[in-house]
This record gives sequence, C-alpha cells and structure tokens, in this order.
Amino acid sequence: MGMLCAVTFNRYGKLYYLDPGEFRPRVGDKVLVATDDGPEVADCVWAAEWSDEDTTGFPKVIGIASPDDVTRDELIRQRKAEARVAANRLIREHQLPMKVIAVDHVPGGPADGDEPGPSPRTTVYFTAPHRVDFRSLVRDLGATLRCRVELRQLSARDSAKVQGGIGSCGRDLCCSTFLTEFEPVSIRMAKEQDLPLNPMRISGACGRLMCCLKYEHPMYQDFHGNAPAIGEQVSTPEGEGRVVGHSVPRDAVVIRLAADGSRTVCPKASVCGSRKAYEDRYAV
Repeated sequence: MGMLCAVTFNRYGKLYYLDPGEFRPRVGDKVLVATDDGPEVADCVWAAEWSDEDTTGFPKVIGIASPDDVTRDELIRQRKAEARVAANRLIREHQLPMKVIAVDHVPGGPADGDEPGPSPRTTVYFTAPHRVDFRSLVRDLGATLRCRVELRQLSARDSAKVQGGIGSCGRDLCCSTFLTEFEPVSIRMAKEQDLPLNPMRISGACGRLMCCLKYEHPMYQDFHGNAPAIGEQVSTPEGEGRVVGHSVPRDAVVIRLAADGSRTVCPKASVCGSRKAYEDRYAV
C-alpha cells in the first residue's frame, strides 16, 4: 500500500503512474519526471492519493516543476514543432517516400567542469515502404535546425505504438498502453480462435495481425485440449446431443439436442462424451 499519482506528457496522451514520494501534486500541477534524456515536465491529471496496490518499483516524482523548467519545456515543444515542419518540407523537396511520425528534441546541457556540455539533438521518427537513402536529408535538416539530427525508421507496429489510437474493441491500443514487447502472431492463431479470416476483422491499427491474438491463444489451446470436438455425441443434463459449437470465453459448448433438435449451451464441465472418447482423451 502506498501513494500514487498519474501524469501525462501530452494532452490526452498516455497516463503514467508515479510514486509522489515526499511531494503532493494536485491536478493541474506540473511535475518533474526522470527519463532517459533527463528530467522532463509532465502534467498531473490525478492527484496523489493512497492506493491498495504495492507501489514498490513505481518511478518517483523527482520534484515540482519551477518556472525555469516550464520555460525549458515550452522551448523543447517549440523546437519539436519546428523540426517537424522542416522535416516535412525537406522530405517533399527530396521527393522521398517518408512519413514523419514523431519528433524528439534534447537541448544541449551546460558544461560540467572542463568537459563540454552535450550538444542539442533532434530525432525524427518516420515510416517508409522500404529502406530509404536519407543521407542528404539528414545533412540539409541538420543545417536547417543547427543541431545534430538522427533519423530512425519505424515498423508498422512501432508506428502504431508511438502514435497511439483506439482498437476495434473500443479501448486504447495494447501496444501504446501495457504491451511492452511485440511477439510473433500467425494466421493459425486466428483459425484456432474461430475468427473470420477477413483482414479487416483480424488486423489492428498498424495493418498487421492483432497482438491480442497472441496472448489470448493459450486460453483457446487449453479449451480445445479438454472440450469435446465439434460433431461428437455427448450427454448433457438436458439429454443426449451433438456438439455443434464452442463458446471459449464462457468455457461452454453449444449442443444440438437429439430429442427435439433445439440448441442449448452447457458448461464444459457438465458435458461428458462417449465412454471410449472419454478414456482416449484422459488415458495416462
């Protein structure tokens, strides 16, 4: 049990849950959050309050943003916007098949003793149908922005993760919320889950097979390993019948009763196949 608050780096962006530590930010306060590129300013959208969850391991708020921090954050946002506009203009001039997805900017830092401070860096993330020779683009973009420029090509799934969106289920995309790694997804998984093999029905926002096919697949494998097969004769509390369908989310099977031809849904545990099928399936 501990205290948690929620922050976001962009309006309507992804929420990040943090341990407020010694601070008590309220809704609308700007806080400092440690990132790989140094402290960044985020907006508090959920005030610090006690939670029943174990907060061990949650990243901590490192401070309340000062006016200087807010000014620096506004400058970074301005530089990102300028870089996006310049990148799109130069891409058109170079006639490259690229689409800018996101831009990051890391400002230069002060010198540390005798060591020079880090130089400002702008990273442009893009998608393209194939590998692109963007060496001349990087050179012109660096001259325009007067800083070091990096271009990184994203896959279709990485692009959806960066941009975010709403899936066919009506919820935020898994890849932009809790899914941290992409695992291989095959069309066989869709077949075993009795899904229509229509690309429009089983593809995500990225145009690839939906990631949820992967982490729901073990449940279907376990069900099909124990449930009677379609077409098998079974005994139910309502009489003899034949299996005509499976309802995996409900852990049930659909039975057509032999007596009157009506259909009924029975829990998998209450259905027993023929003695031979039963012995073959559970033989040790």
